[in-house]
Amino acid sequence: MKLLKSMGLAAGLVLGTLTGAANAQSALNDILNNGVLKVGTTGDWNPMSVRDPATNSYKGYDIDVMTQLAEDLGVELEFVATDWKTLVNGVVAGNYHITGSASISPPRLKAAGYSNSYISVEIYPFTTEENAEKFSDWDSINNGEVKVATTLGTTFEKSVREWFPDADIKVVEAPARGFQEVLAGRADVFITSNIEGSTLLEKFPNLRQIEVTEARAPTPIAMLMPQSDQVWINYVNSWIELRQSQGFFAATAAKWGL
Repeated sequence: MKLLKSMGLAAGLVLGTLTGAANAQSALNDILNNGVLKVGTTGDWNPMSVRDPATNSYKGYDIDVMTQLAEDLGVELEFVATDWKTLVNGVVAGNYHITGSASISPPRLKAAGYSNSYISVEIYPFTTEENAEKFSDWDSINNGEVKVATTLGTTFEKSVREWFPDADIKVVEAPARGFQEVLAGRADVFITSNIEGSTLLEKFPNLRQIEVTEARAPTPIAMLMPQSDQVWINYVNSWIELRQSQGFFAATAAKWGL
């Protein structure tokens, strides 16, 4: 009997130690202990995350979502500037606890975890008004005389290389963006999501969406988190489910024209 009691006590101590270790390793534990939620965001995806360089402040759909998450956690919110090529590395290295919206892709899944998806995107090609008549559907872009601009490290870069192998591909580094190259006349076409595209068309009257039979790469988007931190992932997923049922995500999408 004494042996069984000793074994039970030992098992309990081991279980308690393992549970404590798991909690100690969780970003959730760090957030609650330090009172700060650190969010990695690029600030260059309108209307998801837009940074004002004059004030170093952010606005957008992601910003509203993260503000609500921090409020529900009862902590302060700190945005950590990042870019697309280092977005995953930053969350893996612990530079921030979570990111703003990012498309779910196999390469990212190898290194980082995701929350459940709460919105999705699909991809369209864009050009300027003066060049619009040169293009009809996707195949017209895959031409050696067409210069397609894209931003290094984004999922758009991978898609451009895959979809337009015969085109002249121009890759720029953030904070430069593919659409800026087209607007400046240094490229002919860029691709982006329906989310950003609608905002760009409103902001730049000279831009045109190229008519295509159908959009490409319908993709769910979600928040990136540390891959092994199931405690933190479970919390965020439960929070998303709760806030979706309360209409928060739908209202936020409507606010930003999504």
